[in-house]
Amino acid sequence: MPGPDPEGGAETGLAAPRLSRAVWAVLGVTLTYLAVALVASLTGGSGEFLLYLAVMAVLVVVVALVHLRIGLRIASLGGLSLWGLVHMAGGLMPVPESWPVRGDSHVLYNLWLVPGLLKFDQAVHAYGFGLLTWVCWQGLQRAFDRLGVTARPTLGLLTLCVAAGTGFGAANEVVEFDATRVLAETNVGGYVNTGWDLVSNLVGCLVAAVLIYALHDRSAPASSPE
Repeated sequence: MPGPDPEGGAETGLAAPRLSRAVWAVLGVTLTYLAVALVASLTGGSGEFLLYLAVMAVLVVVVALVHLRIGLRIASLGGLSLWGLVHMAGGLMPVPESWPVRGDSHVLYNLWLVPGLLKFDQAVHAYGFGLLTWVCWQGLQRAFDRLGVTARPTLGLLTLCVAAGTGFGAANEVVEFDATRVLAETNVGGYVNTGWDLVSNLVGCLVAAVLIYALHDRSAPASSPE
């Protein structure tokens, strides 16, 4: 197996150095759009998004700690940052009145990409929690590396990753439910909307699992603990 990289990152080929220029760039972009979203929320009087911004700030810290611990791939860090950006834009960016939306609020999150079939927020759910499934796989790889074992994307391990991804998706719905209890007005949908969100999460997680399996390097020799 490849050895640890000289900068304390995960095994060579698994992740970029913990604090590379690319990592700092991703962090800089993330903090910039969060600052813009904060100003927009304050000027627009959006109490819902102030709550989401607080959650986002906590998640940025959590992702940073996870990255420092296991060394996530830079593509996944960039993908998580993009997910946050799209989430902020989805709730704050208005769309033309003539565009098809669910409900009365003409914001990007309510936009029908395929009228009656697929909304913007459902696509974001599938993308984001599929991405988290990949992050969970990276965590498993790192744990196996520490045991001197090469992780293989077996049905059992991929099922764990999908379960973790959908679990994070369910936790997101809990946060949204809490928002409806705390705030007088939100853009959170009802039971059917929550159900479709959960379905979208599962689809994204399953697609991620298929891609992990399909793109895994099977040329790497298997190893076992010494």
